[in-house]
Amino acid sequence: MGNSGAKKTLLLFIYTCLAAVCFAYGFIIYSTGSGTSFFITWFAIGTLFLGCDIVVGFNIYGKIPKIFKKVLLLFAAIVLSSFVTVESFIISGFFSDYAGNLDYIIVLGAQVYSEGPSAILKYRLDEAAKYLKQNLNTICIVSGGQGHNEPFAEAIGMKKYLEEAGIEEKRILLESDSKNTNQNITNSMKYIEPGKSVGIVTNNFHMFRALQTAKKQGLREPHAIVAGMDNLYLPNNMLREYFGELSFLIS
Repeated sequence: MGNSGAKKTLLLFIYTCLAAVCFAYGFIIYSTGSGTSFFITWFAIGTLFLGCDIVVGFNIYGKIPKIFKKVLLLFAAIVLSSFVTVESFIISGFFSDYAGNLDYIIVLGAQVYSEGPSAILKYRLDEAAKYLKQNLNTICIVSGGQGHNEPFAEAIGMKKYLEEAGIEEKRILLESDSKNTNQNITNSMKYIEPGKSVGIVTNNFHMFRALQTAKKQGLREPHAIVAGMDNLYLPNNMLREYFGELSFLIS
């Protein structure tokens, strides 16, 4: 087998492996019952890699006109550059700028089930409970409405979880109308007196955009109270957040 044949075999192997990984990961995300259809994105990426197998296997790339090759490569370079840039900013939000004795903290909602909060939301609530126990004068706003696949408003489930964690009911304010991050911040600000200090509680992958949104809505110096998450699902949420950030920038 010549060098070209060996290269072709290697590419076919790589693309096939990448496709298999994407399909397998998509099924893992689907099995979590997260309430979103974003797992389809992983199936789409896996299909794209299978398409690369076809292109390589049938030597299609060599038959494509040069002008189309240049356009394709330029598009790929733009997408890759934007992805790396956006993900770098997202990663910059992984770190808390911890500030004690804040007047308010806003806990951003996520999927709830009849038996309790989703795994991602539990991380946020546990971080909020930890902060509230260390800062006894801080008021907590739990923010999240009811999705079509949720048994009740996210804020209701969040309040119950915090109370069971030992947080007094009088320290928890409910904001149960929001459907997205922008509404979380906008609606929560109705409970906040002007000039008061505010912290945002959300997962690491979501913090950069959450702070952007808070500043856009008029919070001058929102503080980051970063919750972690299960690393198995981090790639999915990082990819999803890439699209979320693009949507934020063009809105």
